[in-house]
Amino acid sequence: MKRSPKVPSITVSDVAREAKVSKATAARVLGGYGTVSEPVRTAVLEAAKALDYRPNELARSMTTGRSGSIGVVVGDIENPFFSLAVRGISDVARLSGINVILANSGEEVEAEKSAIRVLLAKQVDGLIVTPAQSGDIGHLKEIACPLALLDRALPELDVDTVTVDDRNAALRATRMLTQVGHRRIAYVTAAVLSGDFRGAESRINTSTVRERILGFLEACREAGIEGAERNIHFGSGRSESAHAMLLQLLRSADRPTAILASDSVVALDLFKAIRECGLSIPRDISLITFHDADWTSVTTPPITVIDQPVYALGKSVAELLIRRLKGDGRPPERIVLPTTIIERMSVGSRPSQLADRS
Repeated sequence: MKRSPKVPSITVSDVAREAKVSKATAARVLGGYGTVSEPVRTAVLEAAKALDYRPNELARSMTTGRSGSIGVVVGDIENPFFSLAVRGISDVARLSGINVILANSGEEVEAEKSAIRVLLAKQVDGLIVTPAQSGDIGHLKEIACPLALLDRALPELDVDTVTVDDRNAALRATRMLTQVGHRRIAYVTAAVLSGDFRGAESRINTSTVRERILGFLEACREAGIEGAERNIHFGSGRSESAHAMLLQLLRSADRPTAILASDSVVALDLFKAIRECGLSIPRDISLITFHDADWTSVTTPPITVIDQPVYALGKSVAELLIRRLKGDGRPPERIVLPTTIIERMSVGSRPSQLADRS
């Protein structure tokens, strides 16, 4: 068999010649080290793209002491929230010539520890992590390379962190429901908590879950709703038992007249369960969910959502990490991005005199 002639690989010298800069300057840009002006950086990256330059990772690692990659550990890659956040991370990393290695913890802290060990063994230059728990973070404190947190804050860890205003978002969404007369409002989450909630927020090991529940409870207290803790339902995951729990909730004599879902995956299961029970949105039950997933705008009726800037969340945390990789020594930043509520047609009024008071 006749072999095709080998296509010569594009080198740093080729990129330098195309960008009309020195080889050393091109190497600094492509290697992500040293400092160059923004116009020069742009010219080199455009030249590399035009020539389809592919770096020799082994050679770059030996030259710079870096692998040219970062590790990302998220809680649930099947959740559209994390998929979009990772897209934001990847887009920023690609512009800096950095590869992304993705791992999924499944919201299990032991799986998170294992993933981090594997990524560190691959000599990633930095890590972005969505912590599975806030009560078991010793392994995060021991990380020697730059670390940034995505979506979930850890006050005990002084690192760059990007989150959204979870408590205020839940407060505003719940307030929207109380203001149209709802009294029996449930908060449903996939997070797991053994036993009833009953004010045990300190036992919730995920900051986003804790903050949203606190916002939900604050709005209920504002409206004079007593015993709102009893209307917090955990464990709405992807399982038959979780679906059965939702059906039991919806078929109970004192079923909620409105539900706030912790994410779009939970909301979709709720949407199906509501239909299965022969109930109608918003006539029989109102529904609001965190995250503006694609399906929420095409259902009948379309679902009111708390729109989180998920892509910006990923983009911002990647920019912070890459800044560290370039030697930025300023104090860690804690960025909180705002949310907006997109009102659609899944919230109906529920005059208080028609709703049983809790």
